[in-house]
Amino acid sequence: PTMADSTTTNSDNNGSNKRQKTITHAPHAALLPPPQIRSIVSAWMQDDIPAHFDVGGYVVGNDIQKAELWMKSSGVLAGIPFFQAVFDACGECSVQWEDNAIEGTNFDTIGDINGDVKKIKLATVTGPVSHLLRGERTALNSMSRCSGVATLSHKCVQIAKSQKWHGEVAGTRKTTPGFRLVEKYGLLVGGASTHRLDLSQMVMLKDNHVWSCGGSIEEAVKKARGVSGFSQKIEVECQSLEEALVAAGAGADVVMLDNFSPEQLKKDAATFKQQFPHVTVEASGGITMETMAEYFSEHVDVISQGKLTQGYDCVD
Repeated sequence: PTMADSTTTNSDNNGSNKRQKTITHAPHAALLPPPQIRSIVSAWMQDDIPAHFDVGGYVVGNDIQKAELWMKSSGVLAGIPFFQAVFDACGECSVQWEDNAIEGTNFDTIGDINGDVKKIKLATVTGPVSHLLRGERTALNSMSRCSGVATLSHKCVQIAKSQKWHGEVAGTRKTTPGFRLVEKYGLLVGGASTHRLDLSQMVMLKDNHVWSCGGSIEEAVKKARGVSGFSQKIEVECQSLEEALVAAGAGADVVMLDNFSPEQLKKDAATFKQQFPHVTVEASGGITMETMAEYFSEHVDVISQGKLTQGYDCVD
């Protein structure tokens, strides 16, 4: 997205109206705790705004101006709550969203057979021009990246649906430090699952955890269950069918079949489900949008990809 200056006007900062518009245009916005968003946006702003005097802001002054938000490249729109929060933090700014600016919408900006770009207007931001310029780049950065995650997630989910696969496409914990909430939110808007949001949401036991318990998967699961109780799921990363069977037998709720070839995955997942039909099977490791269809199986419940939050293209 890009922003363009428009004409002078008066601003309307009615708080209840802003909240209603954000909810209408961002159906997932209720998931985001306002204190969390304010804290994240504050850190972003502190990273970019001048530490003392804003000379650029002084030059442009505080006349009330409008800036328009336009989408120039095709993709799934996401990040409205973060865009809104940036200008709320700037003060004295209001955002008026266009009726078509609904998160999760897959916009096509290719206008005709010649491939000319058809820009799509999404919003108009009104406020003192110095405030608009302080928030412009931060707001655009958050929205373009969130939309990038949503776009790639949407493409992967559509592949799964086209193949009538029953499972879930998921991200991983491979997110950008300080930007995790935005990227996880983008996954949801794109139709994918977030996977665990942080280290406390679900216990995932990897090889290091097992090694620290003398190489015993059973001991690692027992130790984790002893403190997590009934309220947390336990997942075990497995390198073989044998490890997966041991993990499930020890009480794991999810087994990750990591770095399996598609053929081996399908074979071992089928064998595993015969003994543990209610344990979730996740496939992960080196899977991309281009190869994920090779891993679809009625015995695989989740396919996770780090690339959804590591290798996405930003939407302009």
